[in-house]
Amino acid sequence: MAGEADTNRIAGLESLLKAQKGKGPAPVDKWNPPYCGDIGMRIRSDGVWLYQGSPIGRMPLVKLFASVLRKDADGRHYLVTPAEKVDVAVEDAPFMAVEMEVQGSGRGQSLIFRTNVDDVVTAGPEHPLRFAVEPRSEGLKPYLLIRGRLEALVTRALYYDLVELAVEDGGRLGLWSGSKFFPMREPN
Repeated sequence: MAGEADTNRIAGLESLLKAQKGKGPAPVDKWNPPYCGDIGMRIRSDGVWLYQGSPIGRMPLVKLFASVLRKDADGRHYLVTPAEKVDVAVEDAPFMAVEMEVQGSGRGQSLIFRTNVDDVVTAGPEHPLRFAVEPRSEGLKPYLLIRGRLEALVTRALYYDLVELAVEDGGRLGLWSGSKFFPMREPN
């Protein structure tokens, strides 16, 4: 049965991931396993992970899957282990930036973010902030690069905090973090 095979596949994936746990970040960019198809994994725009249409309620399992998530140059997302690569449909960004700490001020300011899967990164040259224009509303949607090509969408509440922190620099409105200026809108 297809459902039974998919359940076995996710159980096998979970056991491979548990074996990796505690050994530092998984080197997903170095793994090149065979593509094994779509098993029904999806990440909604609100950051909820689904398996075959049902939310994954076990946060440790979500974090485990997040640790082996990769976005390839083709723009598609995959769960990657040394043995297999499976599709993950991502509606917007795979992660949500849910908490922020501000240290310092002005050009010496650092914006430290925590994601919904507990990644902690400081916006800067290695973790840039970008602001995309929402086509329907023309409003801005901030994203933070977490690792590889994976981004976190900054929650609406934190977006308002970012707006309050915005400063003008060289005629552009934006934010300083990690000694880098991130403009909120690029000049036309």
